[in-house]
Amino acid sequence: MTAETFDRIANISRRGLLGGGGAFVLAMGLPRTALAQAKETPKYGADAQSGGWRDDPTLFVAIAEDGTVTITCHRAEMGQGIRTSLAMVIADELEVDWSRVRVEQAVGDEARYGNQNTDGSRSMRHLFLPLRRCGAAARTMLEQAAATRWGVPVGEVAAQLHAVAHRPTGRTLGYGALAKDAAALAVPDRNSVTLKAPAAFRYIGREVASADGVAMTTGRANYGVDARLPDMLYAVIARPPVYGGKVKSVDKAAALKVPGVVQIVDLPAPTLPSAFQPLGGVAVLAANTWAAIKGREALTIAWDDGPNAAYDSDAYRAELERAARAPGQVSRSDGDAEAALGKAAKRIAAEYYLPHLAQAPMEPPMALAHAGADRCEAWACTQDPQAARDLIAEALKIPVADVTIHQTLLGGGFGRKSKPDYVLEAALLSRAAKGRPVKVVWTREDDLHHSYFHTVSVERLEGGLDKNGRTVAWRHRSAAPTIGSVFGPDPKHQLPFEQGMGLRNEPFAIPDFRAETCEATAHTRIGWFRSVSNIPHCFAVQSFVAELAAAAGRDPKDYLLELIGPDRTIDPRAMGDTTNSGEDPARYPVETARLKAVINAAAKGIGWGRTLRAGHGLGIAAHYSFVSYTACAFEVSVKDGELTIERADIAVDCGPQVNPERIRSQMEGSVVMGISLATLGEISFKGGRVQQDNFDGYALTRVDGAPKITQVHLVGGGNWNAPPGGIGEPGVPPVAPALCNAIHAATNKRIRSLPIGEQLKI
Repeated sequence: MTAETFDRIANISRRGLLGGGGAFVLAMGLPRTALAQAKETPKYGADAQSGGWRDDPTLFVAIAEDGTVTITCHRAEMGQGIRTSLAMVIADELEVDWSRVRVEQAVGDEARYGNQNTDGSRSMRHLFLPLRRCGAAARTMLEQAAATRWGVPVGEVAAQLHAVAHRPTGRTLGYGALAKDAAALAVPDRNSVTLKAPAAFRYIGREVASADGVAMTTGRANYGVDARLPDMLYAVIARPPVYGGKVKSVDKAAALKVPGVVQIVDLPAPTLPSAFQPLGGVAVLAANTWAAIKGREALTIAWDDGPNAAYDSDAYRAELERAARAPGQVSRSDGDAEAALGKAAKRIAAEYYLPHLAQAPMEPPMALAHAGADRCEAWACTQDPQAARDLIAEALKIPVADVTIHQTLLGGGFGRKSKPDYVLEAALLSRAAKGRPVKVVWTREDDLHHSYFHTVSVERLEGGLDKNGRTVAWRHRSAAPTIGSVFGPDPKHQLPFEQGMGLRNEPFAIPDFRAETCEATAHTRIGWFRSVSNIPHCFAVQSFVAELAAAAGRDPKDYLLELIGPDRTIDPRAMGDTTNSGEDPARYPVETARLKAVINAAAKGIGWGRTLRAGHGLGIAAHYSFVSYTACAFEVSVKDGELTIERADIAVDCGPQVNPERIRSQMEGSVVMGISLATLGEISFKGGRVQQDNFDGYALTRVDGAPKITQVHLVGGGNWNAPPGGIGEPGVPPVAPALCNAIHAATNKRIRSLPIGEQLKI
């Protein structure tokens, strides 16, 4: 491996994009450089990334003379409400009137703001305490300014709802009147500021109006697709239909005759693995999007399909099945699972299959760039503005400081927009257009054909039961191509952070437990997707638990609780998990009592154990991911092969609940998305090409496929001294297994291959 490749992978690891920290670098079998050696001593949490989060109020808070408070958000808003939630934290400690708060989006600037990549359900869990300190520091500065103005001890004044009061006399000064004086003061040391007692919270833990709700619902919010500049061109690109392919020949004559077409630009194919580089191809630049699309249609291109021309989903599934039926690399081994399986009174085996998935955000990737000779400015719906900034600077050979990324609202992201290949496309085309602004538009077909796809997988599980039906042996083999294949030589095995997503860190009280990863070569771009490898691992594990319960003649909920065993606190490293979602295992151990609590909450909500009509069934599943705990339960009915989801109950324990409304919304959205993936989601390949073109082939759940009733149960959350967990992703993994378990209860039919599709009619 070249030094350049190592540096690229190490930089990705440093930025935390893969969640594995140094474990990612070491797992690739790379040379033991000083960087790799340093990463052998894990550094966890916020301070391990980008030099630690900033909590300087001058970066995040501005107060105008009229008292308007502007809070800068440096995370991407893509429907999860983070611009509201992070602003709530500052506003609460700052003691401001929420109606006088406006939120402004930060430009991409890691040197100022720290890591701005919005993924991994990390925003609130990494920023809750720093932004509380930020708000408290600003409040302290306002109190100091007021005390100085009045010539009184600072201990006699206190901030109260947008003003500072002098307690002995009742005098008050509004924040606007104090802003200039406060801004001239030194920022207090973080350890000297006093945080509010939770009983004094105004906004944290309460219902607060969305900072963007009015703009979003009235059409005034600006997304990537809305970006405009004078004299700009619109571009669409004919990209190689097979990953790793390139243009063999192109006839541009007809395209140049299309009215509105201005220029046609050749984009070189990247060297594989491509990381965040664009796929290359032929770009059509035009006066409007329609002309660009028609110009692309008029191109005559002969493609060299390259090394992945034979990629076929059916053949690859068979390859993964063969791999999963043979021993793999050991991920975790407790006791002697092989011997225990051999001696078990009953032995159960099952295989589960999940296809590739595409993120398919409602707003496809969009970016507008204006690249001059020595600088570039871009507007993009990106989850990771700093990655886009770095990529453009390297490609255009200009300093990073001369690249500005304006982060717009995102019409969905789900991990796709963490990869800024489309932003670089816009910058390269603007440079090719001699500095005219160029907006790259991805159509829905582009989005589905050229995503960074969620991995395909085969999961094979075997369990051994004793004469009393207790599970005494467990073996899980997982075969899936890894995200690491996009950034370096394909390791052909899941990396530590992927293995720590429900493969080797299951907190079951099973004495003989073994997890393995099996060889799987990547043939397309594999990328992170909402919940990542938790989806296939949880589907297999929680479906298999229900199968074991059936074999033992036991209630599946009771059996799941029995497998988890007694209440205990587990160091993730004791289960072989060296990553733990990037968090300190001492601060974020796995707590089985919390996992059991969400199971019981979901079961109580659904009315577990009640008598149902014929054709109805209940199913349940649970999972630990992103240091949060979730469980989902469904009631379904099946008649003449038609599935109806009568009710869904989802329970979550994410620690402190900063914005309960958004937590509920995220869980509701997780249920619908999980149903969509389970019933409809599939990206398949033939001849290296994606077979789905639009939402007719890659369908999403509509109203009639959603639960008639959905209830969210918030568990725990009363301990404000506990560290917060993630919330954007943990709700998705248990949905598919809970749904399939409910289908089995209603029909006695096991669903082991997703999507469910037409299987109920067979």
